[in-house]
Amino acid sequence: MTAAPTHPDPSACPPVCVLGLGLIGGSLLRTLQDAGRSAFGYNRSGETVAAATTAGYRASTDLTATLRQAAADGAIVVLATPVTTIDDLLPAIAEHAANCLLTDVISVKQAVAESVARLAPGVRYVGSHPMAGTSQSGWVATDPDLFRDAMWMVTTDDHTDPDDWLAVAAIARSAGAFVVPAAAGAHDRAVAAISHLPHLTAAATAAVGAGESDLALRLAAGSFRDGTRVAGTSPALQRAMLEANRIALLNVLSETIDRLIATRDELRDKGTVEVVVDDGHRARSAYEAIAGTAPAPITGVTVGEAGWAEELRRQAHQARVWVG
Repeated sequence: MTAAPTHPDPSACPPVCVLGLGLIGGSLLRTLQDAGRSAFGYNRSGETVAAATTAGYRASTDLTATLRQAAADGAIVVLATPVTTIDDLLPAIAEHAANCLLTDVISVKQAVAESVARLAPGVRYVGSHPMAGTSQSGWVATDPDLFRDAMWMVTTDDHTDPDDWLAVAAIARSAGAFVVPAAAGAHDRAVAAISHLPHLTAAATAAVGAGESDLALRLAAGSFRDGTRVAGTSPALQRAMLEANRIALLNVLSETIDRLIATRDELRDKGTVEVVVDDGHRARSAYEAIAGTAPAPITGVTVGEAGWAEELRRQAHQARVWVG
């Protein structure tokens, strides 16, 4: 059995208010409105708002007015700004849209949850994170198809309200993504390994390659291009993401360094890199086996019944997805 491409009826879903109209937030605004769901957004940049409104989307530079509209409409508020900026937004949300369900599309979950608990303790919150993006940023880079068939994690802790969880999961499904339930800590450890570490290794590879010579850069082809792609992302955005997940990232970085040191010693002493190459090849093959097939759906779970969150997490660890 494979996951069916079903999506919720946009007309039956509450409006969505997106705070931050860069690549992820702007793409979300576009895909939801294009699908027929009521959506509007805020961005502090007048240039971004002008571009969005010219393209036919509802956007404003007035945060207070936007949040008051969200409260009046019963909208779901989505934080879509870098994690370093949310401490400035959360008090305004608590003041003007405290009745709204809050989610986010930020690449770390525990740091966001801690900020919400500290600065907007009365606001209902369910975290989320779409595994989609490019090295580009800003409204000009937005794409309404960005999330199609992507994996979208929705935080699934034991205390999560089932109705709130379903509402956030429906946003992901409306955007064409598959929902991956996970606890916040498990998510942060996973993305440290498969997203944040690659940013650091890409940066290191780019720096070493560029430091060799212009000849090396002229000769650079697929391996260098693909291995350094994410190094082209805005440094400020990279730092915000990586530093917010520093504990989990330190662990995987330490493992990587240990592997590289062992590889250096084996190459020096025995003239071989067999271990790391073989391990990497097996790991890549395992990834291709999962990524190359349609995800199997989570089955036998009714959200809201006893043990639902634990069972969603258990099946997600078997690489299954929730499709509603």
